[in-house]
Amino acid sequence: MLGGTEKLVGIAVLVNSFVFCYAILDLNGTHEMDGTWKSSATLQCIYMPSENFQQQTVVWTMERDNTPVTVFRRDDSGDHILLLRYRDRVRVPKFPPGDVSLQIEKLEIPDSGHYTCKVTWRTQNDSLITKEMTTTMRVVKVVVSKPIIIPGQLGLTVPERARASLTCSARGSPPISYQWFKGGPGGSTVHLSNQAELVFDPLQNSDAGQYYCQAENRAGSFGSQQSDVVQLTVRETTTTVLGTEATVHTTTTPIFERDLSTTVDSGNDVERKILTGDLGAQRTGLPLYLIIPIAVLCAIVLVSVIAVILCRRKNKNDHLYDVTYRNCIQSQRRETCSRESGGCLYEEVHFSVENNYVTDPVEKTDFEKLSRRKSAEYETLIC
Repeated sequence: MLGGTEKLVGIAVLVNSFVFCYAILDLNGTHEMDGTWKSSATLQCIYMPSENFQQQTVVWTMERDNTPVTVFRRDDSGDHILLLRYRDRVRVPKFPPGDVSLQIEKLEIPDSGHYTCKVTWRTQNDSLITKEMTTTMRVVKVVVSKPIIIPGQLGLTVPERARASLTCSARGSPPISYQWFKGGPGGSTVHLSNQAELVFDPLQNSDAGQYYCQAENRAGSFGSQQSDVVQLTVRETTTTVLGTEATVHTTTTPIFERDLSTTVDSGNDVERKILTGDLGAQRTGLPLYLIIPIAVLCAIVLVSVIAVILCRRKNKNDHLYDVTYRNCIQSQRRETCSRESGGCLYEEVHFSVENNYVTDPVEKTDFEKLSRRKSAEYETLIC
């Protein structure tokens, strides 16, 4: 009796484990969906990953007119797209784990059909478990909806000379074409652009007015859809000059870049002086942080030039004194050689260079004494 009870408990545990495992590996997604022609679609296939089960293969097949074909396969060798018409249009994400949904871009009408997601796992005891789920997708052409106008960051009331934009947005099967018009319904209108976004850069006073857009696609025969009319307002900025009663209407650009003669009363001399004279001086003068380095640099250059001139003059005087002294020595040697009858007698003459300057004039008697000295001594003194 006890043995039978243990068997029942073991069977119950196995059944619960089997049911729990299959609950974890359930594939979740949408069983029916509509895809928009020329747009993208995602066929969901999601399960809860577990450490006890290792994913082996993921296969997506498509069945139309009772003919199943393999669209995508993932295994140990990588991802494979087997049909040429799905190349560059189909992919299955790898992250997050457990998400093996099929993503199809640029849907065509033949893409309608039954898509089956089949996933195979390997258990710890080396057995295989396979689960699958089918989604039916219909690719339809969606007629363009009524477009809406989305203003830019500054809204519909924008300062003059700022950047403004209006965007026309509609739903439907792509491609969707857009047209922009200025004017109200029932009145005169002007065609402006064939783009989804209408840009004003910069915004002028003449751009103020009513605008609307039209959207159209190739689905159905309903023609184009027209948006509601919006009013774009251009706001002027004002700048008041202190000390005067005049108010100058200007833009966001600096005042010295505008023609001041057209914005200021010609009879007001004080205001003209403030706006044209002072501002012009501020625009052309050099800042103080540039004037100081320039002045210091000029002073350094001037001092350097003066120092070079003085050094060159001093060196020149030193060379003149040295040449005169050496010429004197050579002259003495030549005279000694001429006085010898048998040949030249070279004798080294040593001079003691001393500065014996006398500020008092030399008397005549002293000069006569000197003139009566020997010829050699006289020539030496003259040298």
